[in-house]
Amino acid sequence: MIRIIALAIAACLVALPAHAAKKSDSFTAQERFDRGLRFAKRGYYTKALEELNRVRNYHRDDPLSVLAELEIADLYYKKGDHEQAKLAYTDFLRLHPRHERVDYVTYRLGMATYKRASKHAGRDQTSTRAALSTWASFSVRFPESEHREEVEEKVGLARDRLAAKELWVARFYARTDSWPAVQGRAAGLVATYPDSRHVPSALALLGTAYYEWGMVSEAQEVMARMTADFPESAETEHLEKVLAGEPGEPEPEAIFVRPYRIPGGMGPSAPPSQ
Repeated sequence: MIRIIALAIAACLVALPAHAAKKSDSFTAQERFDRGLRFAKRGYYTKALEELNRVRNYHRDDPLSVLAELEIADLYYKKGDHEQAKLAYTDFLRLHPRHERVDYVTYRLGMATYKRASKHAGRDQTSTRAALSTWASFSVRFPESEHREEVEEKVGLARDRLAAKELWVARFYARTDSWPAVQGRAAGLVATYPDSRHVPSALALLGTAYYEWGMVSEAQEVMARMTADFPESAETEHLEKVLAGEPGEPEPEAIFVRPYRIPGGMGPSAPPSQ
C-alpha cells in the first residue's frame, strides 16, 4: 500500500510540471507580447526579453513578431547595453528595410553607436564616425521624421567631437615641433569642419606651423584670414605674436643610403666599382 501511494504521489509530481508547461504554451502571441511590455514597464527587463523572444521565435507568422524584434532592440538600449542594441537594430534594418518605422530604427541605431564613443577627444572616435555614417543624409531620407531635429543636433555634436580629435592630434605634433604634421592636421580640420568652434585654434596652429617651417607668406595669409574672421579671438592675438618673431627654417631632409652587401657576405660594404 505504501508503495502504491508513493507511486501515485510521484505521478502527480510529474504531471504538474507538464500541465504547467502545457498551460504556458497556450499563451497567444498577443498575450506574450502584452506580458513582455508589462514586464518592461516595471523594469523587469530579463523577463520582458524572455517573453518577447518567445513571440519572435514561436510566432514568426504573426505580425507581432516584427514588433517584438523592435521592442527587444529598445530593451537593450534602455538597459544601456548599446552593443547588443546596435546589433538588434542592424538586424531589424536588414530584415525589414521597408518597415514604416525605419526612420526610428535608423535614429536609434545611430544613438546606440554614438553612446559607445568616448567623450575625450584624445581617445578612439571610431564609434563617432560610425554614428555619422549611420545618420548620413537622414534629413533628406526622412524629412518628416519626428527625430530629424535631434539627429541634426547629434550630427553637429559628433562633427565637433571629430574636429576636437584633429585639434588634439595637431597639438600633440606641435609639442614635438613636427610642423609638417601640424600643417596636415590643422588644414584638414579647417577644410572638413569649417563651421566648428575649433577652427580659430586650428588656424592659429596652421599659421604657426607655416612660420616655424619658414613659409612666411603662407603664415601671413592665415593671419589675414584670422584678422578678418576672428578679430577678437585670443588665437588671433597669439598668432600675431608668433609672426612678430623670427621665422624658422625647414629641417633638411635626411638622406637615406641603402647599404650594399657583399655577395655571400653578412654585412654592408662599399658600392661595387663600375
